Amino acid sequence: MPTLIDCPTPIPVPGGKQIHEYIGVVNSGTEAASVAIMNSPAGWSEPGQRPEFDEFTVVLKGALHVEFEGGTLDVSAGQAVISKKGEWVRYSTPHGAEYIAVCVPAFTLQGARRDAD
Repeated sequence: MPTLIDCPTPIPVPGGKQIHEYIGVVNSGTEAASVAIMNSPAGWSEPGQRPEFDEFTVVLKGALHVEFEGGTLDVSAGQAVISKKGEWVRYSTPHGAEYIAVCVPAFTLQGARRDAD
């Protein structure tokens, strides 16, 4: 039987970013994948990470700045980016953005393997 996801779970994040997880470990107990909508304010950034999951990101509004070993790229509304498991990446939103992130397997903070402060 299909499972209805009635609403997302908001996940607090420092720096003003809002995460609304629809599918994943927190909201649905799903470990195979996670799906969340992110709203990141202008000037937001997170530590670099070398995650244990592939991340598929579709930008809905604004732009996502992605740093990776060897360069950077900007992903604008209507575009997407794929970050592979084990790649070092760092996301930021200099001018703000709304985007959907899909992680396979599901995102966990431990699995993100973020850089030490």
